[in-house]
Amino acid sequence: MKTWTDHVTDGWGRWVVPYAALWLTMLVGGVVVVTLALLGSEVYDNVVDDAGLANLDKPALAFAQQLRTPELNAFVTGFTNIGGGIGMPILGSLLTAWLIFLSRSWRPLILVGGAAAVSTSATAFSKRVVGRARPDHADAVPPFETSPAFPSGHTLNTAVVIGVVVYLACLHVQRTIVRVGLITAGVIFIVGMGLSRVYLGHHWMTDVTAAWLLGLAWVGVVILAHQLFHTLRHRKHAGPAPTFDNPLTGREPASRAASGTRPPEGTSSSG
Repeated sequence: MKTWTDHVTDGWGRWVVPYAALWLTMLVGGVVVVTLALLGSEVYDNVVDDAGLANLDKPALAFAQQLRTPELNAFVTGFTNIGGGIGMPILGSLLTAWLIFLSRSWRPLILVGGAAAVSTSATAFSKRVVGRARPDHADAVPPFETSPAFPSGHTLNTAVVIGVVVYLACLHVQRTIVRVGLITAGVIFIVGMGLSRVYLGHHWMTDVTAAWLLGLAWVGVVILAHQLFHTLRHRKHAGPAPTFDNPLTGREPASRAASGTRPPEGTSSSG
């Protein structure tokens, strides 16, 4: 009968060791992105003064105010709530569950969950460092928000979660038109989320722009981690990483082993 230490050792060898490259790359990349966010916050705080506001932020806010109507305000408020502290975790969880079902692997949970954790940390740290004020309530659409403005958390977290989900989803489809559709929908959603923050007067345009750039950088790191993971496993001839159908490290399903084939990297069988 196995003891608890045997179970821990078995779990470590089954689920941690095969993902070592993935964990390490995301950890290092996450530290780099959070550091860049903090350094960028310092630089941003020093260079964006009243002139900067006048050149980009205030004209963007004034243009948004001209577009407002009661009906459009209600629609944009509902849409922007999807990227908030309640909406995005729910949406991200549903999309991650769908990806787990498609891939029969826990890897989407690692990638999406890890990416979201880093983006949330980068947002919190940057807001504390900069402490930038949001537009005046007189220029915003209620309900108002009181946390610091830089960077836009809705925009950054949406860019990261949707970006990683779209990347993983594209690995499970073969038709180019479907991939183009997924990418287009993701870009529209991410851009729309950022612009909704400016439209409602909850953020300055530079808050949103910085969030887009930081989100894009972090999604790039996550994709790099995932590709490095596959490359290292391929070089070691270790076969696919553990999945629901193939839970044992270094062992392939009997049907695949008998046929002598291995799924191509980046497909649904390998995550």
